[in-house]
Parts: sequence; structure tokens; C-alpha cells
Amino acid sequence: MPDVDKPKVVIIGAGFGGLAAAKALKRAQVDIEIVDRRNYHLFQPLLYQVATADLSPADIAWPIRGIFSRQANVSVAMAEVTGVDLAAKQVQTADRRIDYDYLIVATGATHSYFGNPQWEAHAPGLKRLVDATDIRRRVLMAFERAELTDDPDEQARQLTFVVVGAGPTGVEMAGAIAELARFTLAKDFRRIRSQDARVILIEAGDRVLSPFLPDLSAKARASLEKLGVEVWTGVQVQDIVADGVTASTGFISAATVIWGAGVAVEHLGGWLGVETDRAGRVAVSPDLTVPGHGDVFVIGDAAKVAWKDGADVPGIAPAAKQEGVFVASVIADRVAGKSSDRQFSYRHAGNLATIGRHSAVIDFGWAKLSGFVAWWLWGIAHIYFLIGVRQPVIVALNWFWSYLTYSKGARLITGARKDADTDGKG
Repeated sequence: MPDVDKPKVVIIGAGFGGLAAAKALKRAQVDIEIVDRRNYHLFQPLLYQVATADLSPADIAWPIRGIFSRQANVSVAMAEVTGVDLAAKQVQTADRRIDYDYLIVATGATHSYFGNPQWEAHAPGLKRLVDATDIRRRVLMAFERAELTDDPDEQARQLTFVVVGAGPTGVEMAGAIAELARFTLAKDFRRIRSQDARVILIEAGDRVLSPFLPDLSAKARASLEKLGVEVWTGVQVQDIVADGVTASTGFISAATVIWGAGVAVEHLGGWLGVETDRAGRVAVSPDLTVPGHGDVFVIGDAAKVAWKDGADVPGIAPAAKQEGVFVASVIADRVAGKSSDRQFSYRHAGNLATIGRHSAVIDFGWAKLSGFVAWWLWGIAHIYFLIGVRQPVIVALNWFWSYLTYSKGARLITGARKDADTDGKG
């Protein structure tokens, strides 16, 4: 049971930042309550591997309660946050109001369609587990429908996959779909050649992976094109409908469109009564508090944190974890009666992105790698970040088996739509 004499820390969101903060407060004299609308922590960097049937959802998600089962000062509430009462120092949910002495907001981000929310129905993004399984269903169903139709135009439409946005998510998705079509499914169908699938990666900017140096960006593009991906840079998406995409170059008839072009933070400005940037992020003070509210911290994708050369701290997992640990140390110092005027300093470990089974690009700052060695380092880095003891070994073994056999162990078509799962009856 919570100790009424201990300060209460409420953490909204069980992503990388929220979990890092809770773990770092393990020995602090505080009670912690984590509030999340899901009952699991999701390892988002590997969502695309669920979407392309490399991994099952259970490989990249873990129950929050299980993660903290041995940390006595943590409780978990599966609830939807509806607001924050700063005056009363309470987090509001549909069922209760949760008092706090310190509040850590680590809500993460969702998809942004740049003022075109109607596109989401035709071009799902990749932020949630349900997004990954939905995309997996769409991709696999496209091959099944292509196998069934006798119309060559419809067959071509079903075998055309458009990925919008050439950041890490878009590049990884495009490469994985191309590999799925050219290798994994090559012997599965009789009336179509899965290798004939067309994968188009559309980017409004002048190159893929813009956070990387130009030479690594060029190598990533070359790796994608070697897999057969058509990389279109300097192309604007103007509309997305059920039949395809209207771009500045014309209409692309495609059955499957995947969105990876933008993210936004929901509700935060309204909850905290503060101004946000266009993406919905809150500009925080150097100690990651909300200006004027020293007991409220914002971290991860929800925070706009100044870094260097006019840039902000990137919205990546290592940054969120560093922010979570920093905020925990500030709270622990205050609870212990220590004065603290420390400011958050981000340590950038590098940028990583993979392009298929044999290639990746890595920029550590002091070293830049590409190709096969970079791919293995990318895998090791992601396994290192996986939570738990058993899961990293299982994921590593799954990857190794998939690498040796070109198999995809999670090629299941599931979903609520009637055409997604006929249960063997038709």
C-alpha cells in the first residue's frame, strides 16, 4: 500500500522515458503510480518488424505490472487520462482523480497527417501495436487478393505498396516490404510472382534519412534501390484515397499505403494550459519542468528540449531514457532535501537505421558505418535496449533463424474485418 507520508510521483505514459524514470526512482523515498491506457510497454523501434511479419507482437511488448513486479514503490493504473488539474495537483481519468506531488508527463507522440486526418483510414501510421498488426494484415492481404484476381490492372494495384516519408520508419518499412516480396514469399504463390511487387518510397525532402550525413543518406538510398525500392525524393503527397495516392508527379494506383511522414503530441497543451509548437510539444525549462510549474516535468516525444546549433533533442528512445533518469534524479534530490540547479544535458549516441537484412547505416559521430557490419551492430543495439531477461534471447534467436532461412514466422492475417480472417470456412 502507498505510504501517505511519502511524496507521490505520478507518471503518465509507460514508454521509454516513463519506465526509465520509474526505475531510477527505485530507491527514492517516494510512491510512484504509472498511468497508461495500455497494460504493456511497447518497444516501438521494432514495430515495423511486426508489420512485416518478422516478429510477433509478444516479442516486442511486455506487461507493465510484470516489469515492476519486484519494485515495491510502483503501482500501475490502466486508465485513460482526460486532463490535469494543476491547481489541485491531480491527474484526471474517467474513473478517478489521482493526487500527485510530482508529475512526469511522458505521453509520447502519434501520427500527424498535416491537417488531413481523412488520410489515416487509407494510410495507417506505425506507432501502436494495433497499427503494426493492421499493416501486416493489409500487406499480406494484398498478395492474397493479387493471387485471386484475373484483372491485370487490379493485380498491379494490389502489388503496389507506397510508403510516405523517408525517415527511419519509412526506410525500414520500405526495405522490409521489398524483402518480404522478393525473398520470403517468392515460393508461396502460384498465379503471381511476388517479386513483381512494386515498392515506392515517397519523400518531400531532397534525400532519405535527412538526420544522417549526406554520404550515409546516399548509401541508404543505394541499398534501397538494390532491393528494388523506387525512391522518389522531392515529391509532395497531395491526396490519399482508397485506390491510391495523388502526388505532385501524378496518381499512383496502390492498394496499400503506409504513413511515416510526421508525428504529433495530442492533448498536452490543453491539459497543462501552455503554448505548444506545431507538433504539440511543450517547450520545457533546462531542468525539463513546465515553465511556472516546478513540480511538473515533460519528457520524451512530448517535450521540446533545446540542444545545440538551434536544434532540439531528437525524439528517439535513448533521449527519452536519459530525460527520464535525469528527472528522477532531480525529484530524488528534492525529496532528500538537497538543493539542485542542474540542467539536462543530452548525450547523443548516434543515429541508426536498417535497410533490409544485410544493410544498415550508423552515425556515431566519431564513426560512420554502413552495410553488413552496421546491420549487425544495429541488431545488437536494439537487443540491448529490450526490456527483461528472457525476451532479448528469444528475439535474437528469431532474427538469426529468419536470417538463415528467409522465413517469416509471424505471417498470420488477423483482424476484425471479414476479409481478414475467414476461419477456414471460405
